[in-house]
Amino acid sequence: MPAKRLVVPSGLAPVLAGQVLDLLIRGDHEVGHRLTEQSLADTLGVSRSPVRKALQYLEALGALGSTPNRGFHIAMPASALRKISLPADEESDEAVYMKLVEERLTGAVAEEVSEAELMERYGLTRLQVQRVLNRMARENLIDRNPGRGWTFRPLLDTVSSHRESYRFRMIIEPAAILEPTFRVDKTVFARVRRQQQLLLDGGVERWTAAERFRAGAEFHEAVIGCSNNRFLIDALRTVNQLRRVIEYHSQTGSQQDRARLRRQCEEHLMLLDLLEAGERMEASHAMRQHLDVVRAIKTGEKANGAAGSKVASGAHIHL
Repeated sequence: MPAKRLVVPSGLAPVLAGQVLDLLIRGDHEVGHRLTEQSLADTLGVSRSPVRKALQYLEALGALGSTPNRGFHIAMPASALRKISLPADEESDEAVYMKLVEERLTGAVAEEVSEAELMERYGLTRLQVQRVLNRMARENLIDRNPGRGWTFRPLLDTVSSHRESYRFRMIIEPAAILEPTFRVDKTVFARVRRQQQLLLDGGVERWTAAERFRAGAEFHEAVIGCSNNRFLIDALRTVNQLRRVIEYHSQTGSQQDRARLRRQCEEHLMLLDLLEAGERMEASHAMRQHLDVVRAIKTGEKANGAAGSKVASGAHIHL
């Protein structure tokens, strides 16, 4: 390809390009596999127009090719797609989302907001603001008011709330593994295993904070889901909803963070191995140590009995 400056598209396209790229890697399709805009739009929950721009962007990067009247197709094997690094776009929806998260946590943005207020604050169109707010609503961070405006839901944003949430998880997650109704769901485990491996294969650097959080939350919900106890499952999902924003905020993207995230993925894979091997007692103990180290990092306290534990051998930022 001739050397030229790549123009990063504005709006939603760069974010969708990253999501499409991850879908292609997870699918492990062969070179030449055709893509349909409508199918991707349905999967990502957006219209076809931004998907088309995202595909054109990926074509400019060499990941895709196109044929007149036949649309786009994959131009690289999955091993090459994993090496593609998408330039950051500071004006993308993702950047606006994270800025709003940051300012809500600091109190710069009030609990109740209006679309007009956010349009003026960030210099955005109404459509851009609505996309970000609708995404937050899907993630249970904010609710649309019956009349006008939006109201943020309660957040876990203090040291004490983090301590309580992790102590609660240290009770229910290890116990769920020992439930007599616990049964490994091989299909679900295969899916979360692929997610953790994708993180190790470059996702730690390339995925957004929201995507990294989702992969971690899905891992823990998959494990506790095998208990087949709806009360345990619902309890963990509630905690995950409350802690989502502060976890986005805590991921700085530093080299130390990336190293910690990789170690965490390795611990997740080890826990899956133990559970699939039927070593539930050991897995339960390992899960408790895994959460205890995270609690210590978040609160600045000492992990209880973590010394010598394989899972607790290194500090890490938890997803």
